[in-house]
Amino acid sequence: MKKRNVLKAAVVAVAALSSLGSIAQSNTFKIGLILPMTGQQASTGRQIEAAARLYMAQNGDTIAGKKVELILKDDTSVPDVTKRLAQELIVNDKVNVIAGFGITPSAFATAPLATQSKTPMVVMAAATSSITEASPYIVRTSFTLPQAAVALGDWTVKNGIKKVVTLVSDYGPGIDAEKYFRERLILNGGQVTEALRVPLRNPDFAPFLQKVRDLKPDALFVFVPSGAGAAVMKQFLERGMDKAGIKLIGTGDVTDDDQLNDMGDGALGVVTSHHYSAAHPSPVNKKFVEAFSKANKGMRPNFMAVGGYDGMRVIYEALKKTKGAGGGDALLAAMKGQIFESPRGPMYIDAQTRDVVQNIYLRKVERKDGELHNVEFDVIKDVKDPGKAK
Repeated sequence: MKKRNVLKAAVVAVAALSSLGSIAQSNTFKIGLILPMTGQQASTGRQIEAAARLYMAQNGDTIAGKKVELILKDDTSVPDVTKRLAQELIVNDKVNVIAGFGITPSAFATAPLATQSKTPMVVMAAATSSITEASPYIVRTSFTLPQAAVALGDWTVKNGIKKVVTLVSDYGPGIDAEKYFRERLILNGGQVTEALRVPLRNPDFAPFLQKVRDLKPDALFVFVPSGAGAAVMKQFLERGMDKAGIKLIGTGDVTDDDQLNDMGDGALGVVTSHHYSAAHPSPVNKKFVEAFSKANKGMRPNFMAVGGYDGMRVIYEALKKTKGAGGGDALLAAMKGQIFESPRGPMYIDAQTRDVVQNIYLRKVERKDGELHNVEFDVIKDVKDPGKAK
């Protein structure tokens, strides 16, 4: 009899614990953040994680009665690893949202899992146009390469640059950048004399840059992923291409704020088009840069950081709107159509495409307060992704 009572008490205790576990589970909102924290794209991971943690520090970790938990995983920018980590986060950790995605192939690898599990997937970095079409559960807070490339295609010819060689990393975003820059340049009467593509893994820019030196175009248009810009700049200057009269232009990745100060005076005058500069003069951005720098030992936020910061905002606001209730579909509906003032300027999530609509700025590298900055000199407002505008 005594043994039976002990057994009964144990069963009740287990049931109580599992009940408490499910209450704890239901009172926790989990965000699985998958980023390249090591390897070639490590600066992307470092920037986005820092921005996500800053947003949480500023806005609290309890929203609509839910304790927000960030679970960080390092995918080393290997798509198979990204997919495996996403599966573990969805199945084992039962996350409410997956986010991050440093490169396009990683986002594409994960998209089917988001669809199958109805888990909102917030892309904070990857920038190929077609990513949001890979799953109806994807929302993007970064940018698309066509958004950035088209603006520069307009500026180039207007400023006397007619013959251009393009040099891009050979994967989705690079091909997008090459295509949309070239189309707009030709439309304006310019000419792409050569289109060069560099391997994404272990790139060696030297032979490509030597070829550009021999071709002697008016300018070299460059797209490389975040973190690779410094290597391009160094080798461009080592070959004396600036002294040979070849201008360096590109999307903002090439003068990445995370690396710009280390590039030296050779970067002065480089013109790029992009959606974010740490030198953006709005009060919202000044506060963001100051807080980010203070929280991260003087580190300057780059365009990846703003994608992470705004991605957290989109998630938080969706959680508030659903009052902490509802699954993936309710959260997704609450993410669509959000309009707000970002450190980058005004932006919104297009309710139809689930993609970001934002200002694109033309910028020139200048020395300001003793440091190198991407200083904005023109703006194209409310740019939708040209890849979806057709």
